[in-house]
Amino acid sequence: MAQQENQPDRLKFSCSICLDLLKDPVTPSCGHSYCMNCIESFWDGEDQKGIHSCPQCRKTFIPRPVLEKNIMLADELKKTGLQSAPADLRSAGPEDVACDFCTGRKLKAIKSCLVCLASYCEKHLQPHYDSATFKKHKLMEPSKNLQENICSKHDEVMKMFCRTDQKCICYLCSVDEHKGHDTVSAAAERTERQRELEERRGNIQQRIQDREKDVKLLQQEVEAINHSADKTVEDSEKIFTELIRLLQKRSSDVKQQIRSQQETEVNRVKDVQEKLEQEITELKRKDAELEQLSHTEDHNQFLLNYPSLPALSESTHSSSINIRPLRHFEDVTAAVSELREKLQDVLRDSWTNISLMVTGVDVLLSEPEPNSRDDFLKYSCEITLDPNTAHIQLLLSEGNRKVTLMEQQSYFSHPDRFSKWFQILSRETLTGRCYWEVEKTETGVHLAVAYRNISRTGMESRFGCNDKSWALYCHQNSYCFWHNSISTSIQGPVSSRVGVYLDHRAGILSFYSVSESMTLLHRVQTRFTEPLLAGLRFFNCGETTKFCKPT
Repeated sequence: MAQQENQPDRLKFSCSICLDLLKDPVTPSCGHSYCMNCIESFWDGEDQKGIHSCPQCRKTFIPRPVLEKNIMLADELKKTGLQSAPADLRSAGPEDVACDFCTGRKLKAIKSCLVCLASYCEKHLQPHYDSATFKKHKLMEPSKNLQENICSKHDEVMKMFCRTDQKCICYLCSVDEHKGHDTVSAAAERTERQRELEERRGNIQQRIQDREKDVKLLQQEVEAINHSADKTVEDSEKIFTELIRLLQKRSSDVKQQIRSQQETEVNRVKDVQEKLEQEITELKRKDAELEQLSHTEDHNQFLLNYPSLPALSESTHSSSINIRPLRHFEDVTAAVSELREKLQDVLRDSWTNISLMVTGVDVLLSEPEPNSRDDFLKYSCEITLDPNTAHIQLLLSEGNRKVTLMEQQSYFSHPDRFSKWFQILSRETLTGRCYWEVEKTETGVHLAVAYRNISRTGMESRFGCNDKSWALYCHQNSYCFWHNSISTSIQGPVSSRVGVYLDHRAGILSFYSVSESMTLLHRVQTRFTEPLLAGLRFFNCGETTKFCKPT
């Protein structure tokens, strides 16, 4: 009864555009009242005409009126105590699904029926709840796409799916143009595709977890780099202070180099971290899209949208981040301490070592290892031998790239010369990534890398029999690797050419048998603390070996 008494007031204070109570009421000069947003939206559509009119009396306004809120009308509306209609009873807007059974003013639908292929407001939906006839109907959230479930040819509901043509069809289609095709019910196909979707979501979620672990690991590494760098700077400054003016310049250089390398490494880690976080964000976005699709109740809409889903792209990064077991900048402190002890005479030689330790801080492998000989040759270097290190029975030729074990040669005495074993070292210092090839005779030779301070006399000077050298012993029909007096037998094809790959920063030393293809003979993963030199050792007179020019 109260509702009937209030009905005239509701009509008086209703907007003729949205048919609801006025919100922010405005009144043009014609006297009719509208919601501010309703009339502004109506006039926005008339802007191109240049003439604006009242939707009720059609009075025109030139130019477009500037509207202000009708305070008196708003206060009067407030005094009536009238309230806007509940949300689900309001008229359907342009973005809403309208009730198919409302006449005149269309109310907003609250459910759509996949059996009736119609949408219902709360009032017209009630029979679906009350009548046993409708109890088995499938209700879903309001959808504007119900008519897409109707076969355009037979005007039947499409409840089947043709796997041959990958499209939804009706029963008549299955016995007509799709006869003999692989057809199943749309529900069965949805179940299969839903299973695939869940698998894809599982993969995405696993990758999200992996990337989050990687991000956490990288953050820990940033903290470790910063801590190590800060401590090294502090220790270095203390040591350089003791050297007073003589080492002040070097102290500044070391500090600057450490900070520069610290910033470089931190930026590299953060760059990878940022990319991983971006990948996580993208994966979460894709997961949200898949989740939204997985909740689609309309099988046909699901199957229509499913093929358009983007394939999961390959990750630009490995499934996990491997941090090499480095001590960051601590070795710089040790190198600076050594510099303090040797003072001015040792400063020149030790400075190279300090710089190497700073730039040697390399948390992430920026490039993968080479896979083909062409890839290895990108890092090829030309090796020449140092006559001052040659045993007196080694003869050098071809620009000091070839060496032969002969009778005693007329060399001058030199402290770098090997006296016990038939050995020789290269002139070139090896750091970074290097690759070289050696052509040898069939009788055998030892291919080695060693630190410059390896002993030149006594049994301990033999390549592979100390902690300062690594050597591959190439015998006539076999190989053997030696380091620190420990030998490892190696199986592999014997060829006249052997390739050696060194990644000094990564601590990788690899030996390859080179013929028509490259075969890995042995790989060492260690930590090099100083620059290396290439070396050779011979057994018998007449043995010849040469370092090949890069080709």
